[in-house]
Amino acid sequence: MTNQAFLQFETDFVESLRCIPMIARMKLDTCGVKLKLEHWNQFTQSERQTIVTMPCNSSQEIKDYREFLQNLVIAKTGKPAKELAIDPHPLWLNTNEIPKGIKIKAAELGIKISLHQWSSLTSLQRFALIKLSRPSHENRNFMPALKEFGIAE
Repeated sequence: MTNQAFLQFETDFVESLRCIPMIARMKLDTCGVKLKLEHWNQFTQSERQTIVTMPCNSSQEIKDYREFLQNLVIAKTGKPAKELAIDPHPLWLNTNEIPKGIKIKAAELGIKISLHQWSSLTSLQRFALIKLSRPSHENRNFMPALKEFGIAE
């Protein structure tokens, strides 16, 4: 199941969709649904693919995506997933400032990310770096992501 929406560093699990890929995680943050891996694991391959490919950009698409997800979670578990506040100005859409956490994580690896590099990334790439730079996240994919995005060698 190759798809250009998936990032290269995700290839170890993208074929089976056994983990929630970044494209889906970005949509979850966009629509304000806290989907747990235990929810994800109850979905069929087809349902996972829909979560990955279903649009979630306009106000109506975001509403439809949230409704689809919640209906799916309720059908599988009997109760809705937790809803989260939606950031009206998500960091991954800000091309004018590199988030502090990314600067710190990159510096730990001896890498400096320029504002030009940051602004040249896609919103999905910026989202991935934000997620991968968080202290609570397993960070083994931060460097592969930097290499994939042309920031590190």
